[in-house]
Amino acid sequence: QVQLAESGGGLVQAGGSLRLSCAASRSILSVNSMGWYRQAPGKQRELVARIDSDGTTAYVDSVKGRFTASRDNGKNTIYLQMNSLKPEDTAVYYCNRLQCQLLPCPWGQGTQVTVSS
Repeated sequence: QVQLAESGGGLVQAGGSLRLSCAASRSILSVNSMGWYRQAPGKQRELVARIDSDGTTAYVDSVKGRFTASRDNGKNTIYLQMNSLKPEDTAVYYCNRLQCQLLPCPWGQGTQVTVSS
């Protein structure tokens, strides 16, 4: 079973930056489209960014221009560079396969991002 470990979260002031990392336990990243998801308190988990095996990316409108997803297949790791952070970006961030939007999947512990105003 693939295990995913997110890291890099923290407390930052509005306008600041963070870089999240997601390490996979095996080379699933090289053959799957992956997503960065987030879940804010009292809200459903949402997909905010996707990165395909060829590096193609897409973003939800609320983070477009501020977040950048990337991947290093050799290191079995994907990243999410988050700039110009806003208080509404506060959430627990997760990575997982893109199909987990619709299918039941195991999830990692996520990493907490808190943006203060």
